[in-house]
Amino acid sequence: MSKNSRLVYSTETGRIKPEEEKAERPTGDGIVRLKRETKGRKGKGVTLVTGLDLPDGELKKLAKELKQKCGVGGALKDGVIEIQTDDRDKLKSLLEAKGHTVKLAGS
Repeated sequence: MSKNSRLVYSTETGRIKPEEEKAERPTGDGIVRLKRETKGRKGKGVTLVTGLDLPDGELKKLAKELKQKCGVGGALKDGVIEIQTDDRDKLKSLLEAKGHTVKLAGS
């Protein structure tokens, strides 16, 4: 391989992004924001939890706990927790009990 060529696809891992294109997870400012979103979800509301500065393992545990306490599903995508509920007040009280500063963002 020459110096100017690079690997763009591998049958083992799929498409490979160059180092400069890899996006890092946004870091929070210490304030957890709860945003309600329905766009692109066929009218179903989800709550996005952003601004948490936690390692991936702890973030995954927190997402699981929030989903269990609310009795709903959800996902963890790029450092943002998606909870399939419109009940932001319940999420706010759960996160404040864990010592986080929480703000309701959006409508």
